[in-house]
Amino acid sequence: MREDIRYLGRVLGDTIREQAGADVFELVERIRVSAVRYRRDNDPHSLRSLEKTLSALKQEHATNVVRAFSYFHHLANEAEDLHQDRLRRAARRARAAPQPGSIKYAVQRIRDAGVPTRKIVGLFADARVEPVLTAHPTEVQRKSILDRQRAIRARLAARESALSARDEWAEGVADEQLRREVLILWKTNELRGEKPTVEDEIENALAYFRGTFLEVVPALYDEIEDALRADAGVHVAPFLRVASWIGGDRDGNPYVTHTVTARATERQSSVAFSHYLSEIHALGSELSLAATYAPATPELEALVARSSDRAASRRAEPFRRALVGVYARVAATAKELSGGVDVPAPRAPVGTAPPYGSPDELLADLDVVAQALVGAGAARVADGRLRRLRRAVEVFGFHLASLDIRQHSEIHARVVGEIVRRATGRDTYGELDERGRQAFLLRELEQARPLVSPHVEYGPETSEALATLDTVAAVHARFGARAIPNYVISMTAGPSDVLEVALLAKEAGLLVPGEEPRSSINIIPLFETIGDLRACGGIMTELFSLPYYRQLLESRGDVQEVMLGYSDSNKDGGFLTSNWELYKAEVSLVKVFREHGVRLRLFHGRGGTVGRGGGPSYHAVLAQPPGSVAGQLRLTEQGEVIASKYGDPVIGRRNLATLVAATMEASLVDGRAGDKGDVAPDDPRFMLTMDELSALAFRAYRGLVYETPGFITYFREATPINEIGDLNIGSRPASRKSSDRIEDLRAIPWVFSWGQCRQSIPGFYGFGSAVRAFLAGEKGGRGPKLTLLRTMYAKWPFFRTLVDKLEMVLAKTDMGIAARYAGLVRQRKLRDKIFGRIRAEHDDTLAAVFAITGAKALLEGNASLAHSLQHRTPYIDPLNHLQVDLLQRLRAGRGDPAELRRAIHLTINGVAAGLRNSG
Repeated sequence: MREDIRYLGRVLGDTIREQAGADVFELVERIRVSAVRYRRDNDPHSLRSLEKTLSALKQEHATNVVRAFSYFHHLANEAEDLHQDRLRRAARRARAAPQPGSIKYAVQRIRDAGVPTRKIVGLFADARVEPVLTAHPTEVQRKSILDRQRAIRARLAARESALSARDEWAEGVADEQLRREVLILWKTNELRGEKPTVEDEIENALAYFRGTFLEVVPALYDEIEDALRADAGVHVAPFLRVASWIGGDRDGNPYVTHTVTARATERQSSVAFSHYLSEIHALGSELSLAATYAPATPELEALVARSSDRAASRRAEPFRRALVGVYARVAATAKELSGGVDVPAPRAPVGTAPPYGSPDELLADLDVVAQALVGAGAARVADGRLRRLRRAVEVFGFHLASLDIRQHSEIHARVVGEIVRRATGRDTYGELDERGRQAFLLRELEQARPLVSPHVEYGPETSEALATLDTVAAVHARFGARAIPNYVISMTAGPSDVLEVALLAKEAGLLVPGEEPRSSINIIPLFETIGDLRACGGIMTELFSLPYYRQLLESRGDVQEVMLGYSDSNKDGGFLTSNWELYKAEVSLVKVFREHGVRLRLFHGRGGTVGRGGGPSYHAVLAQPPGSVAGQLRLTEQGEVIASKYGDPVIGRRNLATLVAATMEASLVDGRAGDKGDVAPDDPRFMLTMDELSALAFRAYRGLVYETPGFITYFREATPINEIGDLNIGSRPASRKSSDRIEDLRAIPWVFSWGQCRQSIPGFYGFGSAVRAFLAGEKGGRGPKLTLLRTMYAKWPFFRTLVDKLEMVLAKTDMGIAARYAGLVRQRKLRDKIFGRIRAEHDDTLAAVFAITGAKALLEGNASLAHSLQHRTPYIDPLNHLQVDLLQRLRAGRGDPAELRRAIHLTINGVAAGLRNSG
């Protein structure tokens, strides 16, 4: 890897020298040498030299320097990812033991625990593992940049193959191709000229289905089934799917309308049909089996008889003739459902054919082909492309990805209020308390009479809300209920928030009232703030105590999904309290659901960074409370996480396998005792200790962020929040409301801003002071309280994962660089006061982590990340220093504001690439 990075650095250097001139190349080298020397030797002279050089840069040179260091990070990222693939290939060749997070490791661990295959297969019958792609704006890279990065990785891999084969000609070709890609990268604009539209975001997401999911998901099912082949004929139920919020999430995004939602479903369907047509066409080319050697079954003969293929050349090739007919029917289905969207196809259909009525009908025809192959002694052929196509149809249907609708609870309350006001002439609903609202909503839900009148003209907000649910109903009729199965309610604070959506669904025909009411959508409460997390168990108890609501749940298979928000809870209460309240909320929900006989499916609203619930997925799933997984796992994949996890098919398959493996282990291996000797996660000592630590951390965090006069001023001046708000990285506004309040700022720019200035308070603030206060009075590090914390770290997966995530955050913070950003605050007294507290908390947190883990340096147990950061940090430093200098120039009015903003945006891009996460 080190050699690859050096090689890519040389290629980039040659490109800079060629395109920007020798003077720019030498300037970049001088800055690089100073930064490396400062980091390696902790040399203050090198730091002063670095800062002096950067502050003296002319505008045009500053931009080139920023681009040089930013592109180095892009190239280094590709080298690191390629190296990880190289290590895994080497492990497979050496027949190394399966690694944690792999399917083989999970199956082995489950079998070692004495779980039979039938129980594993039974889990999948009721399981759901579903990453949900969102358009949350944290991806700072353009798709054009991401495409070039993938191309560079492919060229680097080709060069590696040539070197291994000692093929000098191939090596030279690969080198020239890679240099060509780096040149294109250098000549490509890094920044979007305009904010992406929701339609742009939909198309960006579809690229991951074309490039990764449609191929990788069926292949992963093959891997799972093959790993379980101890019993013949194992078929794993379609538990793994990919869902989306893009085009359905309208919370705070005025650009997501009912017409956009309809368009999103059409575009998704088009991609699914295009894939099926390509695969069926390829199958037709492959299955040249002659009737003489592979006699057709009666079922296949019937399929051939229905085919429109009458070509004499294929008269004796029943498999091809059958597939020609299947192709024609799929093409007819695509045309009928496309809504005018052109579906790319490899060829025109032969003749005319009736469309399929459902994916099950298509699957039945493909099963006929598969069974005929098995009957002809060609089971191995059936296990190839056809097996994967059948699985794709089973998983992706005619809709490709389930689309969730999300809207804020306040919107629903206003909409119901207007509907009632127009129906009664009085504002009766708005005057009701929670109990009164529940009673009113239940009365209306039990009646078939509609509240909404087609003869009444409603306001824009109400009209759009009603049109959204009408669109959901239309999509169900067209693509099936799986196309839009879920409605998520942001900021749920009581049962009436859920019943309001049920009432609106009834008005659209999505909920059928009567003695046995039925709902065709899942209504999902989202609990986000600390207060809502604490109340969620009680709210669900109230809901489950309503006989009408329990009847609705019966119509949904007695499964209730609950979404938990990691981002807003962190912004509300800080890292430690957010994590602990999320854990306790899950414990509470497991208890409530068990008491009421309802199956719980948790939907984790995680972001990419630790401050928004991010971190390694495998350990995060295994650290969940006992009983909270049980085969059910949905989680959001956002922004830069989507590109890093699923932009490459190999990496995408590995990340999906990790989610599946973690779910299997958390569900089937006793979660109360992982390795021998582990203490149960709900050990009362641990729970009480976390309660105490959380209360102390909450007080410290709230004291800084919400109770310190001038904190908002510090935040606005010490971070690039305003410039981040100007970045064209998403269609959604940065704030829910037009105000300076922290409460109204979205969690993404909040976390993004702190990460850029290397202060990262959302990821650590409060932990250090909490541990210090908890251990007060103990001397010499030998007291029982510290021993207890060390035991918690050694024995409790939740606490171990929490502390390990803290380590990652601390490794990416830098108080020296943070001090430069603090220097941007104009009021010296305010700056010294707040930054002094941040620095002290950082030092306390560092000391607490070392005391608990026994380590003497950060990331001692994560050598690969430690090495990566050690290598890339000297290349991040110049971008941070230059960002500070450019912010100073912009705020002082020195230079062209447009050019300065562009250069600042480039530094934001580069720092995000270097740290490998944004928001």
